Amino acid sequence: MNTMTDTPIPAATGPLAGIRVLDLTAVLLGPLATQILGDFGADVIKVEGPDGDLMRMNGISLHKGMSSIFLAANRNKRSLCIDLKSPEGADALRRLIPTVDVLVHNMRVQAIERLGFGYEAVAKLNPKIVYCVATGFGQDGPDRDRPAFDDIIQSACGLVDICSRGRDAPDYVPSLVADKTTGMALANAVMAALVHQARHGEGQYVEVPMLETMTAFVLAEHLGGLAFRPSPAPAGYPRMLAGGRKPHRTKDGWVAMLPYTDRQSQAFFEGAGRPELAEWVRTADRSDKNAYVRQLYAYMREITPLRTSAEWLATCEELDVPATRIWSIDELPEHPHLKATHFFEDVEHPTEGPMRQMRPPTRFSRTPASVRRHAPGIGQHTDEVLREAGLADADIDRLIARPEPPER
Repeated sequence: MNTMTDTPIPAATGPLAGIRVLDLTAVLLGPLATQILGDFGADVIKVEGPDGDLMRMNGISLHKGMSSIFLAANRNKRSLCIDLKSPEGADALRRLIPTVDVLVHNMRVQAIERLGFGYEAVAKLNPKIVYCVATGFGQDGPDRDRPAFDDIIQSACGLVDICSRGRDAPDYVPSLVADKTTGMALANAVMAALVHQARHGEGQYVEVPMLETMTAFVLAEHLGGLAFRPSPAPAGYPRMLAGGRKPHRTKDGWVAMLPYTDRQSQAFFEGAGRPELAEWVRTADRSDKNAYVRQLYAYMREITPLRTSAEWLATCEELDVPATRIWSIDELPEHPHLKATHFFEDVEHPTEGPMRQMRPPTRFSRTPASVRRHAPGIGQHTDEVLREAGLADADIDRLIARPEPPER
């Protein structure tokens, strides 16, 4: 039996307190979505096979099966370890389905249908259930059965294109941005369906496809000329793609500065001791907005190397021009604002020892989000979850092939 134990669990205080979620997701997209639901108060039951979520092995680990990525995306969950390919495991899940409000998965639709847990089968067991699936591609298109990972979706949705312009070769964003963005969309979709469920007593099938979600994400500002028929110009937001919008070199490093409005641009050049450029901003011909922006940033690049980063940041603060130094990810725990808002928290994990975690970033004044549970070991809560579903101890003992606890 997994001997990992928790301290007494505080009561959920978030806006989803009382909601039960059956989480059949793995890797990052789905677990991030269900962690958000858990942070907001839901009781999330994470269903894992005997080998556990694949992401348990990715990232930095002190002990096998408890990687940094898994720990960051699986708090506020209980782990139920059952083999859905076995008759006993499938029966246990069928016993659980009537007790939950939501089922979330990110398997391919054909795969979960083969297991016997497609929407129609689940809705027969629980007609009011919110059944939410994250797919790679919308199921009404020709790519519906294709496998999808972050790199594939970044490439297909135009993100690699816009991030690679001006480079010698295409490249990915060095973040699982498609997984994480779709994960947040998935959490939003679940909550919207829960509102409908509460108002009308109806469950429904909800699909959140990665490609469509990320295409909408990229084109929100980059639709450009494609917004009109016929198109008067190519897609893209020139202020970002061709306007030279990038960090600025200073006398001793780099800073991010963005005098966005004309008022801010005039103030910036006045503060830089270049009144003639402030006058140029005031009188410039803006009939070709893209050419104007390119020239504006070119003038900035001429003058920013003349002062230190600290001097520019002081000038921008005085003028109320948005600016920051460029922070490395290793430095973020020391960011003054993040420290002041207690974004990073020091906690003691039962098996991993002293840890740093990020608190839920969303603030609710009446129903605060909270971290009540550490990321679980594989099958840590199997017994209690199955007892809640009405299984007797003898049935549980016959069902479970118990995994070993994490190695110390």
